[in-house]
Amino acid sequence: MLEDNLTTDRPTFVTNLECSISGADDYAADEVHGLSREGRPLLVRYDLSGVKAAVSRDDLADRTHDFWRYRELLPVRHTRNIVSLGEAMTPLVRLNNLEREMGAGEIIVKDEGRLPTGSFKARGLAMAVSMAKELGITKAAMPTNGNAGAALAAYCSRAGIESYVFCPEDTPEVNVREIALQGAKVWRVNGLINDCGKIVGEGKEPMGWYDVSTLKEPYRIEGKKTMGLELAEQLGWDVPDVIFYPTGGGTGLISMWKAFAELEALDWIGAKRPRMVAVQATGCAPIVKAFEEGVEHAPLWDDAHTIASGIRVPVAVGDFLILRAVSESGGFAIAVTDEAIDQAHRDVARKDGFLLCPEGAATFAAYQQALMDGRVSRQDRVVLFNCGSGLKYPMPPAEQFLDRTKPIDYGALN
Repeated sequence: MLEDNLTTDRPTFVTNLECSISGADDYAADEVHGLSREGRPLLVRYDLSGVKAAVSRDDLADRTHDFWRYRELLPVRHTRNIVSLGEAMTPLVRLNNLEREMGAGEIIVKDEGRLPTGSFKARGLAMAVSMAKELGITKAAMPTNGNAGAALAAYCSRAGIESYVFCPEDTPEVNVREIALQGAKVWRVNGLINDCGKIVGEGKEPMGWYDVSTLKEPYRIEGKKTMGLELAEQLGWDVPDVIFYPTGGGTGLISMWKAFAELEALDWIGAKRPRMVAVQATGCAPIVKAFEEGVEHAPLWDDAHTIASGIRVPVAVGDFLILRAVSESGGFAIAVTDEAIDQAHRDVARKDGFLLCPEGAATFAAYQQALMDGRVSRQDRVVLFNCGSGLKYPMPPAEQFLDRTKPIDYGALN
């Protein structure tokens, strides 16, 4: 019988936290932290030699298949503080028909829409809320373009923590209602996600809430890190040639890069790394602009707009971490048009039966573009991240009607 990761106590190995830009490592574990003294994200560090002595990758075979199986590489000290809604490992799905049509190598989608609350935001927020519970936090707040707020609301309700969520006024209605139904206090704001973030930041002191914005606390990275841990395990402790990742705040891309480094230190994988590709929309592409200009910080993007609202992030506090991962991996940043995103959404659904979210469709559009311009080859094994369930988003109308009381021309149905 497999060990239940939610009830089995295991040793933990967090040693300290470290400023991602200065390298200062004097931030104590087991204390509440936001950004570093330099105003940059903090990274959780582990005694990896201790992890290596305590667990092997073969030991994972005896554990249930959720992301808590990687407990020794996660920050929660006490099993009683785990806040879970059933975070199963998400599947890898090959787009076989499109592979044949395009004459391409393996095109694999990691479908994060199978997680609780229907998106990959469940990973980061499960960990952040678990740590909030462990550290005695009773109120949390964040800005969101939709899915992160839904995950915060759900996990905070599960943990008995109050949650406050602020979202742009054009956030999809299903997301706003989901956030409200799952227990958060939610407001629409006449602005973008960075404007909502300003409200959260200014409200910390008068409201007494903890800011769970992207990369403004240390633990969403650790939750998202499980994407990289899972992916390596699912590929037989190997990595793909290229990863296409929809990039707004970039937590997942940063965290997977961290995961691969930790796995190599444990000798669970070798030195090979995937080329990391940051995918943005042409209407909001600050990371792409910074990459093309060869700089590490991206200025605020004016007039940010795209149908893929999850990657409509005009400025990212971890821009330099995204760009370092892209550069160090030999990857690149790429922007695709809304028209290409829409076409990719239709093509993958019609040709391979896979309903992507808009941000996931952006990764397929980016892969097509990179294949055409030679930045990836037809021999590459690529992984595209579908970050949420396509069922949450508007779909093209289907309005054909049959009157059953009249003769039906079956030939016309072809």
